[in-house]
Amino acid sequence: MAVLRVRGFALPEGEPVDLYADGDRWTTDPVPGAELVAEGWLLPGLVDAHTHPGAEKPGDPMDLDVLREDLRAHLASGVTLIRAPGLVEDPPDWFGRTEDGPRAVHAGPWLAQHGQFMPGWGRRPEPAALPAVAAEQAARTGWAKVVIDWSVDDEVMPVELLREVVAGVHAVGGRLAAHTQHPAGGVVAVAAGVDSVEHGMGLDPQLLPRMAEQGTALTPTLSVITGSLARVSAGPDSPRRRWYVSGASVHGRLTAAAVEAGVTVLAGTDSRPHGGIVGEVRAMVEAGVAPHAAIAAASWTARAYLGLPGLSDGAPADAVVFDADPRTDLSQLDRPRAVIARGRRVR
Repeated sequence: MAVLRVRGFALPEGEPVDLYADGDRWTTDPVPGAELVAEGWLLPGLVDAHTHPGAEKPGDPMDLDVLREDLRAHLASGVTLIRAPGLVEDPPDWFGRTEDGPRAVHAGPWLAQHGQFMPGWGRRPEPAALPAVAAEQAARTGWAKVVIDWSVDDEVMPVELLREVVAGVHAVGGRLAAHTQHPAGGVVAVAAGVDSVEHGMGLDPQLLPRMAEQGTALTPTLSVITGSLARVSAGPDSPRRRWYVSGASVHGRLTAAAVEAGVTVLAGTDSRPHGGIVGEVRAMVEAGVAPHAAIAAASWTARAYLGLPGLSDGAPADAVVFDADPRTDLSQLDRPRAVIARGRRVR
């Protein structure tokens, strides 16, 4: 197979690069006979940092055919790396390793409190066992995920317990993601020092400086939350409707404020069909996030947060190439000239 070559202006700096795919790694050392497959503006590869592939509907078991199709959809959209903070079950060994899917990190099944979360999904350890269960998961896969609040009237996980979970996960070198969509849950998540707040709807903006200081990331899943706002607003009055409308109405402003405060903001879709990361970037820009920062949340910032370098010697040979700078023309994100994953052209 011929060695692939790409060249152009590499984001985020916009500096000229000329890269060769030495197997699964980029090199700047020229390779005679390499095939120049694309030139233009280069991203290190898009990232969906909050996606749950493998099941058609909430509560369904994992379907390996669905999982493969979901991963192919991500790759076709230019996503060369995903994080799955919660799966129906531990995925097969080939997850994140096949040539027709993106690289992947995951947190295994969700960890929830008794009586909460989606029936049929997740594990619900006794509180005393939760720190050990989370640590065991993180030791195997690098991440664990806890659901610390759910429905309007549900109790939020106690901060003392969540601190124990964080300590256990960190002791094995892992990281902890926390689902929260209620103001009280956001307070608990930030106070306990989780590594990433997932959704964060209702999060008090006054917590953002502390998140930035302690390195707690925010994955706002903005497009799916605001996309449901009109439908929920049109429904009958209820505690759930009032909760959702109050949080979703200001979620875009919260996302923009988080970027402004220096919080690491990650782009994640949390929705079907898979492959919609460009919609999340657009939602961020529409909310007031600068295009540079919005694209960063779906590319170089997210890759760095998940432990992968960008377009440099020795970095994974992933890239998305565009005819023009996508920061000045977001429509470029819909029509990449080429998608390179693991040193192979996949689009």
